[in-house]
Amino acid sequence: MSSYVIGLTGGIACGKTNLSNALRVVGAPVIDADEISRSLTAPGGRALPAIRNAFGNEVFTGDTLDRKALGEIVFSNPDALAQLNALTHPLIFQIMREEMEKYPGPVVLDVPLLFETGLDKWCDEIWCAYLPQKDQLARLMARDGITRKAALQRIHAQMPALVKAKKSHHVIRTTGSKEESAAIVLSLWRRVTNTFPLEKGDQP
Repeated sequence: MSSYVIGLTGGIACGKTNLSNALRVVGAPVIDADEISRSLTAPGGRALPAIRNAFGNEVFTGDTLDRKALGEIVFSNPDALAQLNALTHPLIFQIMREEMEKYPGPVVLDVPLLFETGLDKWCDEIWCAYLPQKDQLARLMARDGITRKAALQRIHAQMPALVKAKKSHHVIRTTGSKEESAAIVLSLWRRVTNTFPLEKGDQP
């Protein structure tokens, strides 16, 4: 099991992916909850039968999950979102645990819903990518090409970004350039690896 666990989180469209990518470039072991989720819901994925059973054929095109159709359902209905999470989260957590066993040194858990799912309890410290909501909203609308209403539904489906920031040990405000944000997270990573060096076999 990993010697030191860092939780990397943040609100939707707050720049967390840029931080995660910067960590990967320098060889940090990053376990990405969203990547695991996508693998579970890709064609042939383990979560698809349960999703089809719960939400019907209308969220599928053949054997492929129609993520937009499913998103329209779950982001406008908290009960439906909770139902989807109940189907997928246990599988995601199981795979994350299996991945953590591979790295004896420090590891980063990239989890958007870190606090919402209780995975903050797995972590020794937590880093949070943060944007004020007006910037978060603008980025999300531009990134996903969605309306203000749809963007707000996605933002409100999560814990507010400011609350996540207040619950974290380190907050990385991502209003600057990607390079500036990356430099901050890499400085935090160097501090951790100076205390808990990566061990042989830790490179992903």
